[in-house]
Formats: sequence, C-alpha cells, structure tokens
Amino acid sequence: MNATIDHRQGVGDEGDGRLDLDAALRDSHVGEVLDELDRELVGLAPVKSRIRDIAALLLIDKLRGNLGLTAGAPSLHMSFTGNPGTGKTTVALRMAQILHRLGYVRKGQLTAVTRDDLVGQYIGHTAPKTREVLKRAMGGVLFIDEAYYLYRPENERDYGQEAIEILLQVMENQREDLVVILAGYQDRMNTFFRSNPGLSSRVAHHIEFPDYTSDELLAIAHLMLDGMQYRLSPEADATFREYIELRKERPHFANARSVRNALDRARLRQASRLLSRRGRSVSRDDLITLEAADIRASRIFSAPQGPESPAIPGENAS
Repeated sequence: MNATIDHRQGVGDEGDGRLDLDAALRDSHVGEVLDELDRELVGLAPVKSRIRDIAALLLIDKLRGNLGLTAGAPSLHMSFTGNPGTGKTTVALRMAQILHRLGYVRKGQLTAVTRDDLVGQYIGHTAPKTREVLKRAMGGVLFIDEAYYLYRPENERDYGQEAIEILLQVMENQREDLVVILAGYQDRMNTFFRSNPGLSSRVAHHIEFPDYTSDELLAIAHLMLDGMQYRLSPEADATFREYIELRKERPHFANARSVRNALDRARLRQASRLLSRRGRSVSRDDLITLEAADIRASRIFSAPQGPESPAIPGENAS
C-alpha cells in the first residue's frame, strides 16, 4: 500500500487521527481497476457489486492497520461459479490487480490452470506438477478452472486428491502470498465442496456469475465488433438479436463465448461475400460492415429448435 495513506507520515491525514478516504482510494488506483471492469464487462451487476465490496473491505483494513487497528489477515480465497462465457477469468484478472495494488499480493499476475496442469498420470507425477504450478503462481492469484475435475471418486487410481491435499496446505499456510480462485459450473462446484470440506472451509467468498440477457449479449457483440473495427448494419443488428434468441435454446450455449464464435463465422461469410464481387471495388464501409445475410447464413436459422435439439457441428469452435 502506498505510504500516502499512512497517518504516521501525515499524508492523507486530516490532522486529528482521521484519514482521507478519497485520497486513499485515489492513491491505491483501485478505482481505476473497478472502472476498467465496468467498461470491459456488460451486465454482471451482482458480481461487480461483490467485487467492489471486497475491494472496500481490503482498503478499510489497510486504513485500520495504519491506525494500529487489526482484525487479522482476511481470507481471500474465492469461488466463482457460473456457466461458460460469463466473464469469470476477466474478473479474476481484475481481482489480481486489485489485490496487488492494495498490497495483499506481491504481483498482480493471474496464473490460470486446469486439472491437466496439476494432476499427473502416474505415481509420483502429481506432487511435482502441482508444486511447480504453485511456485509459478506464488505472489499472485491462482485461477483453477473447472476445479471439480480435481476430484474423481469413481476412479480409485486417480491422483487428483493428492493435488487437492497439497493445495489445501498452501491455501492455509501461505495464504498471505497466494490467493486461490476455484471456478466452474455451480452445481458441480457445490458437489465438489461437499466432498472436500477442507477446501470449502478455506474459501471465504463465493460469487455467482449469472447468464447474460439477450440485450446484454447484443451489447457484448457491439463491444467485440468495435474492438475489431467492424459493425452490424441495422438489418444485421436485428438478425443477430434473432440469432441470439435461437442460439440460447441450443445445447452448449456459452454466453459471450458463443457470441464471439458467431461473429467470427459472420466475418468469414462477409469476406467470402466481398471476394465474390470480383470486378467491382469495395469501400471502407463495405469492409467494416456485416450484413444480415452474413448472420442469417448460420445453420441456427434452419436447424430444429429447442434444448433437446442436437448440437450443430462447428457451433462451439473457438
């Protein structure tokens, strides 16, 4: 934490043992991270509210410490639950930056891993793999996606429990130098925690990421296109909204991830459409505009609808 909020040095001090909260927030630069989170992510109001609450608690704890008031080191391990494409990794990255700027971790880095990075395939392989990941993540935030795959009780020869035991030790004994975020589908994470009470007791913050509404998904599409210097024509905008409604009813819908995949395929169709116009020039407007035909060519519009409908090959291609 910057010395600018240390009352012992008189900076940010109003002269009677009081601290300037505005100066503390400004000097920590945490507000900048929270503003970036608002700009980067559409919706997710309950998630953003919870992150702001955590940031406020940590900042107040720092101010209390400057006045000699301590309540013990806060537990910062977290669980992020929700469907794919709801922004869990992005929020984890911003959380790492907040913790770093407030001095709770030495580095603002996020180390994102899955089971394959932690669990070996034979005896004696898991411990070194897990410890290597922990060593790399130390001083920052370790994000374990689909964490429930660490625990496979149906397989007696599975080595995931060994990784969990090592993780438990580090979460308890080195919690001042590493924050762990466990992520995945909510129902599976609930089962995972019930099966591993030691992990559950070490996770202080459980944050649920809701699915995006259709309006939010369309807004996300506009943000993505702006970043790629594309846009939807008015007709394409209406067609893409229709696409979203249909795609949400298909299997394996992945929120913002499905939107990105759909836009990537629309760009492919636009490129083919433009190249088919040989002998004619194209304008800048042609190059940046996706038309309704580029969207409506998706098989989503001709496939049987409903949650029981079979997945269409290529729907979830990255």
